[in-house]
Amino acid sequence: MKVKKRIALCVALFAVLFGFEQSSASPAPGKQPKQIRIACVGDSITYGFGLKNPEKDSYPAQLQALLGDKYKVGNLGKNGATALKKGHAPYWKAPQYQAALQFEPDVVVIKLGTNDTRPRNIGEHKAEFVSNYVELIRSFQTLKSKPTVWICRPAPIYTAHKGMTDEVLHREIFPLVDEVAKQAGVNVIDLNTPLVGKPELFSDGLHPNFTGAGIIAKTVAASITKEAK
Repeated sequence: MKVKKRIALCVALFAVLFGFEQSSASPAPGKQPKQIRIACVGDSITYGFGLKNPEKDSYPAQLQALLGDKYKVGNLGKNGATALKKGHAPYWKAPQYQAALQFEPDVVVIKLGTNDTRPRNIGEHKAEFVSNYVELIRSFQTLKSKPTVWICRPAPIYTAHKGMTDEVLHREIFPLVDEVAKQAGVNVIDLNTPLVGKPELFSDGLHPNFTGAGIIAKTVAASITKEAK
């Protein structure tokens, strides 16, 4: 019995010295948890047009600051982009679209529709808006990373620009965005209501300033973190 006890003691000591009793659930030393990757897809408001430093001031940049290192936020905004394939500047043809797909996102936030209000866009191709937008969403949903996709109700338009007006945004785009969400099975982030009655937060009546972009970032952060809980 004494021999058996000595053998058992030696085995136990060996295990302790060489780490064999370390729990398999413990992370390897220095190994960081996988970041949650968020692709911010959209137009100039996503890109940060008009801001002094889009890399630091845009809503995706402010979103990154709000969420911290647990997340990796990518700004995939393209100035002038439309959801419509036959729009004047389809997001489909932008290099940012391919970059967004290759980003392997866990979450995708799409903010399109503002530029689609142009007369030559929604005026001529309204019937294609829903199917084009749903197809764009599906292209992300079928990625290997299987991201959760959110779409946004665009911010207000305080000053008409190249035919884009707040009236058309409300009358034409909002109902279509709601239909897109229904058909694609995604949730909508309302970026309009938090910015209603705040024209001073838009440098040119169309693009939000730093504070306005911050409100967008906070609204997006509240939605995606609430869903994650």
